[in-house]
Amino acid sequence: MPEPPRALFDQVCQHARQIALLRSIEDVLGWDEQTKMPTAGAEYRAEQMALLAGMIHRKRIDADYGRRLAELAESPLAADPLGDAGATIRRLRRDHEKKAKLPTSLVEELARTTILAQSAWQKARAEDNFNLLAPSLERIFALKRDEADALGYPQCRYDALLDDYEPEMRTGEMAAVLAGLRAELVPLVAAIGASPRRPDRAILARAFPLDRQEQLGRELAQAIGYDFRRGRLDVTGHPFCTTLGPNDCRIAIRYEERALGASVFGILHEAGHGIYEQGLRTDQFGLPLGEAASLGLHESQSRLWENLVGRSRAFWAFALPKARARFPEALGGVALDDFHFAVNDARPSLVRVEADEVTYNLHILVRFELEQAILDGQLAVADAPAAWNEKYRDYLGIVPPNDALGVLQDIHWSAGLVGYFPTYALGNLYAAQIFAQAKAELGPLDEAFAAGKFEPLRQWLAERVYRHGRRLPAGRLVEKITGKPLAPDALMNNLRAKYGPLYGL
Repeated sequence: MPEPPRALFDQVCQHARQIALLRSIEDVLGWDEQTKMPTAGAEYRAEQMALLAGMIHRKRIDADYGRRLAELAESPLAADPLGDAGATIRRLRRDHEKKAKLPTSLVEELARTTILAQSAWQKARAEDNFNLLAPSLERIFALKRDEADALGYPQCRYDALLDDYEPEMRTGEMAAVLAGLRAELVPLVAAIGASPRRPDRAILARAFPLDRQEQLGRELAQAIGYDFRRGRLDVTGHPFCTTLGPNDCRIAIRYEERALGASVFGILHEAGHGIYEQGLRTDQFGLPLGEAASLGLHESQSRLWENLVGRSRAFWAFALPKARARFPEALGGVALDDFHFAVNDARPSLVRVEADEVTYNLHILVRFELEQAILDGQLAVADAPAAWNEKYRDYLGIVPPNDALGVLQDIHWSAGLVGYFPTYALGNLYAAQIFAQAKAELGPLDEAFAAGKFEPLRQWLAERVYRHGRRLPAGRLVEKITGKPLAPDALMNNLRAKYGPLYGL
């Protein structure tokens, strides 16, 4: 006698939650690796991660689990594809069918290789020696080719990998969006570069003791809504946010004594990720409705709080007095308008995570094009540093003086995150459209920000974005929220509205 649909549904949900438990253990090890693990521990950590990756993968592709999902897909519970049960069934089945195409041996080898590669990346970056990382990257890209071929793809290998981070997005669609954005950004960058107006960047390069930077960062993160009862802040070499459980979301930042902007905006950025994670439904943790719709939508929340809120004049009307209190020697006599101009300095730079809003997406274009070329075998890994420098010359008019500030600056390729970079640009685009809609519905927000009132915006985001989880693909969710398909208009309007007055354009 066949099992009732509701019993089957409960079984697949329990199975998915067990997968989430194993993944949370994997994430604990990943967090530790990036924050606390001694460098000599990398080799054994690689074996731990490979073992866990295999266990998780076997759980994901379990045949009985797949059979139950197939039965549920034909049951009345799946009749409404956007209802809670229907959306859960649809997303879990898609996940299962995709993962079932990957051999367990490939999943384990990728986990093992990327842990070792991340350790090699840290050493290569510290010593400015790309050759220390190149063999690992060659192996990773070979494995990612195998992964793409196992998954299959509609047009090109990159489609299969991009889908991991931005489900249902195609490479051609992403390329067209970025090309349209580049066409508008390049003349704006040129106009800003030709302006005689320049902010005093030295304001942010004075002495800012690291302990007080952390204190200020914690205060600002809490002000915008990051809940430290359910999260924490640590130090790392490459900033990140990770969630280890429904009430355990962690962010990690790096600090430099003479780079206040890097830590403050890094914390606002990662806190934005954390606020999204903390806003997801805890009763659905481990299930699609308790997970972010995509990496692009996730990035939209970090960019919204970092740039659209955090770099506004109204935000610093609230935050600058707090910063002055922490750093009276460095900021005691700094005027609000001067500080606001300094944090919105726009000019070509070398490091992506420190890039301004105007040039940031050009950094993404470089990486997007290079990783496609390496994946397709059109560019050898050994030639990546030269190709990187050439694209920086073409797109930003500058050339890295060394590989540490060039091709070695990001951890992503060594972590196997091929296809991840475009989601950063999508995040900027989604953020601008969502923020424009928030202002249309909530009214002008500057007065609230200046008074330190961020809860109305956070609650609006919780209702419009967070509570939906993966019910819809990110692009469709943003279109539902804003009534408009993805386009560069809102982002370019924001950039022109801010940078036009600052630079007299």
